[in-house]
Amino acid sequence: MLSLRNIANIEQPGWPEYMAGRAREARDERLKRFFEAGVPDPETPLKNVRLVALDLETTGMDVNRHAIVSIGMVPFTISRIQSGRSYYRVVRPRRLLREESVLIHHITHSEIASAPDLNNVLGELLEHLTGFLPVVHYHPIERRFLNESVKVRLGESLMFPMIDTMVLEARWQRQSFRARLNKWFGGQPQSIRLHESRERYNLPFYRGHHALTDALATAELLQAQVAHRFSPDTPVKKLWV
Repeated sequence: MLSLRNIANIEQPGWPEYMAGRAREARDERLKRFFEAGVPDPETPLKNVRLVALDLETTGMDVNRHAIVSIGMVPFTISRIQSGRSYYRVVRPRRLLREESVLIHHITHSEIASAPDLNNVLGELLEHLTGFLPVVHYHPIERRFLNESVKVRLGESLMFPMIDTMVLEARWQRQSFRARLNKWFGGQPQSIRLHESRERYNLPFYRGHHALTDALATAELLQAQVAHRFSPDTPVKKLWV
């Protein structure tokens, strides 16, 4: 698994070129339409980009053994959250639901039994992503699980740029004077998990491990990071991974 240091410093792909290439190659019409919509020009200021906070709840952290059970999305800009246009779906995993995962995300066996397979909602999921730049907290989860889930069903990949609020928080925490002083004295680094990151900006407490609530929490966190850490005129190429 990539370390946070490697994630924060990873070389950024040429996302416009990648999306254009996938649009030419995609066999599934839903994927083709999504890739054809492309991504913002890398020089576009963040303030001019339509954003959507995305969160997945899964049965575990290992993409080879676990699966997606719910998807939450909240469209927003750096100044406004459009909660009335939120999207939430429970989906049926191909692997058995474990009791320990039920205790975390509270999605029950009966909900799963009546839920659709991801392939049955892939079209609507992509419609809610099209034209938006997704924002997540710890992008390896969303990227790996969506990509693997689509590969298993369609034999095609699903990759796209994301802004990762955890990567941004890691970057600032390492660069801060407090972090350097703490490291010099042998202290532990500050947590950059979603709840602890929100606490630093005095954002309200939300109970975690619900895809829609965590998506909202991520949207609010990015808004706070913009307000305190960097300019709304920052080009998206400096933020996406």
